[in-house]
Amino acid sequence: MINEFANESPRKDWGFVLSLCALLFFTLMGIGIDSDEFAQHTDVNIPLSYFYLIFLVDVLMIVGLVLIFFYRKLGVFLFPIAVLAHFLCHNYFLSTFLYTDVTNMFLYIGVGLLAIIPKYQFFK
Repeated sequence: MINEFANESPRKDWGFVLSLCALLFFTLMGIGIDSDEFAQHTDVNIPLSYFYLIFLVDVLMIVGLVLIFFYRKLGVFLFPIAVLAHFLCHNYFLSTFLYTDVTNMFLYIGVGLLAIIPKYQFFK
């Protein structure tokens, strides 16, 4: 089998960093939505326990991105699972469809993996 990424270097190039920045941007937009909901939770009757779960998932998304930046394989799997969990929590508990999560998954699969797959040989 031919190694198609043999000339890839472990240096973080602009494509890698910019794709992670785009993922971080949409992750922060989702956290902003969660913060807005928390600010209105008494008016909308959202239980406080929901926010423990959703903010934990938000932290896991950020941790996943940081792990990807530092070339850790766990981050490659943690980030999409956390985004999916975030989407499902919003959909199940609040019946809201978050386009930020859908866009985040699209960016991760469409753009992020184009930058991550060539560097995957350097992940630990």
